[in-house]
Amino acid sequence: MSGISDAPSAPREHPGRTDDGWRRLDPRAPLVAGAVMASVAIGACPPVGLILSGASWAGGGPWPGTATLLLILGAVLLIAGGAGTEHLRLRRTRYRIGADTVELHSGILLLSRRSLARERIRSVDLTAHPLLRVLGLVKVKIATGEQAGSGTPTLELSPVSRAEGERLRRELLDRARTAEDGTRHEGRLVRLDPSWIRYAPLSFVAPALGGAAVGAVLQLSDWFGVQEEVIGGVGDVFRGTSIPVMIVGLVLAALLAGVVGSLGLWTEMWWNHRLEREPGGTLGVRRGLFTTRSITLEERRLRGVELVEPLGVRLVGAARVDAVAVGVGQSSEDEHADLQVLLPAAPRAVADAVVARVLREPVAPTGTPLVPHPRAARGRRIRWALLAVAGPSALLAGLGVWLTPVLLWIAAGVALVGLPAALLWARDAHRSLGHALSGDFVVVRAGVFRRSTVALRRAGVTGWVVRQSVFQRRVGLVSLTATTAAGAGGYVVRDAAASDALRLAASAVPGLLDPFLEPAPSASE
Repeated sequence: MSGISDAPSAPREHPGRTDDGWRRLDPRAPLVAGAVMASVAIGACPPVGLILSGASWAGGGPWPGTATLLLILGAVLLIAGGAGTEHLRLRRTRYRIGADTVELHSGILLLSRRSLARERIRSVDLTAHPLLRVLGLVKVKIATGEQAGSGTPTLELSPVSRAEGERLRRELLDRARTAEDGTRHEGRLVRLDPSWIRYAPLSFVAPALGGAAVGAVLQLSDWFGVQEEVIGGVGDVFRGTSIPVMIVGLVLAALLAGVVGSLGLWTEMWWNHRLEREPGGTLGVRRGLFTTRSITLEERRLRGVELVEPLGVRLVGAARVDAVAVGVGQSSEDEHADLQVLLPAAPRAVADAVVARVLREPVAPTGTPLVPHPRAARGRRIRWALLAVAGPSALLAGLGVWLTPVLLWIAAGVALVGLPAALLWARDAHRSLGHALSGDFVVVRAGVFRRSTVALRRAGVTGWVVRQSVFQRRVGLVSLTATTAAGAGGYVVRDAAASDALRLAASAVPGLLDPFLEPAPSASE
């Protein structure tokens, strides 16, 4: 709830715990805000200084040093304003960990009172940028895993001391549960091998970063009015070369920039990565170079794992491991899109070993042999591939007849290059399809550019959705979706034989599909 509050404020001067259980943020919060504003002021000084100096000279001012004084005064006001505002926020912010709820009161003019039920808390994540790390502080994010529009799914405490952050994480996630089967083995499950950085340029991030770099150069040159000079300089570099050679050179330069960017991004995100099983039934992921992150996940929320193999990474025998857990989904509101990642791209043998350790299984279910899907599924993909190539080729050919013969050559090139590539895609797409039952897990695999193998606990399956289009019905195929409250919410067995799909559903969760199945005819009938 938000609004003006006339409730008595917490004791003012004590930064720690009060008699009624309320706690303050770390008193060094104004120092952090002042340092951030100082960095902003330093970055803004050169361009602002040039503008003020030019204005002073143009106006015939008696003292050009006035610009320097204005800069200093503006920087002081900016730093003091930031630190002062943070001081007011610090005095008006307090939090309390109760038996059933976590409460946060904050705000300067408008006081916001928010609370989370402890039983709904899914994760307590700690992050720290370089300045916070130097001061021994962290930002604590307490999340329920619900969608952002469903009320108050997260609370943020920033900053608190690292010791206080660790205490909060343990207190909020420790359910005091111990395994009764004696299989609990707290400790490190895996630690990053720096040689895994070789997989970073093989992801789709590298070309995306390369394209972003080209766009940034063009945008910045346009802002400063030198875009024509930049384009002219590129033309001078490739003077005397053919257009195809120039295009190839520019593409290679963009890819090189993307490779460098992907290596830097990987280092920042995954350096010093550790996956640990902690007391109290949680999995902890710690990682980061400049900004450290500590992510926690309750094992009781875990419904399985997903072995993800992007095309480039898969070609060299590697994969990453994601968690399939309640409250941690692909559409999570968390600012870190990789919140569910337990292991970055690593050799497939390492990934399978981590899957087995996370699930407490002797063998990774993601490595079990899968039931292949029938040839009719391959035929569907071949038809899709042919249509994907024939459509653009026919359109270009038609435009070529109408406009210019050049488009006819382009249409022929699209057909010659696209047809073999499309057929290879169809073949690989069919080979990637598969499903199986492996102990307590339903295993589903599909995908080409992002092949995904999901091992979902049978107990986590909440229902089945059977879909069959007109074209699938003609060839005896169905798509079977296992619905769950975790991860993406549903995992699809695509284009399986109808008998195999129904057998999988009936065996995975006995009795769930019985009301919808026709009884087998008796011998007398």
